[in-house]
This record gives sequence, structure tokens and C-alpha cells, in this order.
Amino acid sequence: MTASTAKVIPLVAPIRRSRSSGSSAGADQSERPFISSAMLAIMMLIASEMMLFSGLIGSFLIFRLQAAFWPPPALPRLPIAVTWVNTFVLLSSALTMTLALRAAHCSRQRILRRYLLATLALGVTFLAVQGSEWVRLVAHGLKLSSGTYGGTFYLLIGCHGAHVTAGVIWLACVAMAAMGGRYNARNAGGVEVCAVYWYFVCAVWPLLFGLVYLM
Repeated sequence: MTASTAKVIPLVAPIRRSRSSGSSAGADQSERPFISSAMLAIMMLIASEMMLFSGLIGSFLIFRLQAAFWPPPALPRLPIAVTWVNTFVLLSSALTMTLALRAAHCSRQRILRRYLLATLALGVTFLAVQGSEWVRLVAHGLKLSSGTYGGTFYLLIGCHGAHVTAGVIWLACVAMAAMGGRYNARNAGGVEVCAVYWYFVCAVWPLLFGLVYLM
């Protein structure tokens, strides 16, 4: 009896350990959230920003549709040709951001850094071109105090420019972290959250460009 009992115990013990390890693994999987807290936070932020832009666009449309002349005869017209090029620059940054995100998921550190820096450079270029055009518009008499035409233009386009500026600063921080090898296939959350915000910034601009510059 004693010998048989001694033979049974080693066989039973591994089974118990395997069951306990399997249950702990299942518990770990069940504890993983469907969406990370950072991603949930950025989605809530984007939802609030969409409401902000909806209000600004609604106000612009009210003034635009009620105006007899748009733009007023005494004020300069907006630079459409340059803004077309600048639109292409910003939309190209969405492509480079996608390539950077794909590189992060594949743990390709060098390519990740390259495309993050390319996205950052395109964002800075967009802001620089827009800023230079604003300087020219102000020099030609289009100011924030130039009635509803100047007020709605600078408020709506300036709000988007502020969001692009925030995105550029965020991209710079993510690029610096990527230089230190922080992101890989298992830890790409920082790049993912930044990409979602940048996609939002890029998606809003064609709508604003069509309404403010082309309408």
C-alpha cells in the first residue's frame, strides 16, 4: 500500500500543477481589456473634438449662407493653389504614419524611426506653409477683426492649426521614445494612440478646406 501510494503521488502532482497553471493563464487572458485605457481616452477626446468642430462649422455655414458677398469685396481671397499643395502634404503624413505603425507592429525599429520622422517633417511643413500664408493675408488686410469673414476663417482654421501643433509635439515625443527602442510588436500602444489622433487631424482638414477655401 505504501509503495503504490508513493507511485501515485508523483503522477497526480504534475496534473494539479498543470491545471493551476492553465487556470492562471486563462485568468490572465480574461483580465486583458478589450481596449486599452489610453485608446479609450483618445477616442473620448476625439469625440469631444468632433463636437467642437461641428459647432464651429455650423457657425461658419450660418454666416456663409447669409452673406450677400463672400468674401467681401474689400478683403483678399484665400490662397487656394498653395493650400491644395499643403493639403497633399498633410494627407501624405497620414500615409507615413500608417507605415510607421506597421513597422512598430513588426518590430522594425529603423523603419519606425524613419517614418515617424517623415510624419513629423510633413506636419511641420504644413504648419510652416499655413503660417506663411497667414502672414501674407494679414499683410493684405485680412485680420481677425475683419468682420465675420476674417473672424470665422481664423477661428476655424486656427483651431485646426492648434490641433496640428499639438499633434506635432506628440509626434516629436513618440519619435524620441522610438529612438530609444521603446516600441516593438508587443509594446506599440504609444504609436497606436498617437496615430489615431493624427488620423483625426488629417481627416478634418479636407472638410475644412472644402468649406472655407472652395465653397
